[in-house]
Amino acid sequence: MAHWQHRPEPAWQNFEFNQPYAKGLKRLKEEVLAKTDFDPAVLWQWGTMQAMAVIEVLKSCERLFGREGQQAVYEGLHRVGLDVGRQILKGTTKPAEMTEAEFISFYASVINRIAYASLEDPKIDSDNQVSFDILWCPHQDHYQAFDCRVQRYFVAGMIEAMREYSREHDFDVRFDSTIPAGAPTCHFTMWRTSDSASQSAWQDYTAAIDEKALQIARREAPPAETE
Repeated sequence: MAHWQHRPEPAWQNFEFNQPYAKGLKRLKEEVLAKTDFDPAVLWQWGTMQAMAVIEVLKSCERLFGREGQQAVYEGLHRVGLDVGRQILKGTTKPAEMTEAEFISFYASVINRIAYASLEDPKIDSDNQVSFDILWCPHQDHYQAFDCRVQRYFVAGMIEAMREYSREHDFDVRFDSTIPAGAPTCHFTMWRTSDSASQSAWQDYTAAIDEKALQIARREAPPAETE
């Protein structure tokens, strides 16, 4: 059984979701993997090249255009994350007996295991909190710790898709540790928020990281030309 198909909770079997980018996935499985000697491991190398390119685009935009450049890249990645979240949830129905914590945890598993191609150990801690450890991430050997902020931009869109699906799903999320920063796993916690004003932990920390990135970019920016 593929790793993303297994969770021990009985409710997982009733969680409805769609595979993102289904058209290309179907072609890969039926026309490439099933009929050729294509090595799927090279997809990791290709994906790593794309990921490192995104980071370099972000850094270049910050150096050349400052906050406006950073915001432009953020908006692009946010739109992609929103689209992926919408693809996953489109046309699905949450079973009445499924708890909010189960739904949030299962949605996170689809993102972690499929969209992020990672190995995950999820937990439902309580009715108001879930958590998960990323045991292996495709980026962990080549990302610097600060590069993980790119994933925050994608996740912001995925959270928005979740809240579009149902306003009941008002959970916030935080990084507790990351592998690129030296931790054994990337640990995340998601918890139920009591009001809209408290749904800001993710955004607030992202803003702090973005400001630090702009400070670094200003130090690295080429000196202005003088006439």
